[in-house]
Amino acid sequence: MDTLTIAAPARRTRRRHSAAFRASVIEACRQPGVSMAAVALANGLNANMLRKWVQEADRREVGVPPTSQDAAPLPMKGFVPIALPAPAASNICIELQRAGTTISVRWPAAAAAECAAWLRDLLR
Repeated sequence: MDTLTIAAPARRTRRRHSAAFRASVIEACRQPGVSMAAVALANGLNANMLRKWVQEADRREVGVPPTSQDAAPLPMKGFVPIALPAPAASNICIELQRAGTTISVRWPAAAAAECAAWLRDLLR
């Protein structure tokens, strides 16, 4: 019987990069006017992996715990209150055109539900 031996393909190994290398590449990406893709290409890295390294470094600096890839990024720590001006009294302005006639109606915004009911009845 004729047997053919096939050599198993060499197992791919994951490259490991030192913390110093990562820090130097991340710092290069943070320089003004530098393309992250160009830095990745110059260092033989995948641009998506480099982008992930930069995002993780940014999170560590801010103090946000790492997130999974599916989750939305967490907001920064702390709460910043914002003073908003009091809402001005406003009106709902409606302009209707039917058969060459234009009707303009101003309704107080405080009575928006009544305005919606009136408009529903009118448009039936």
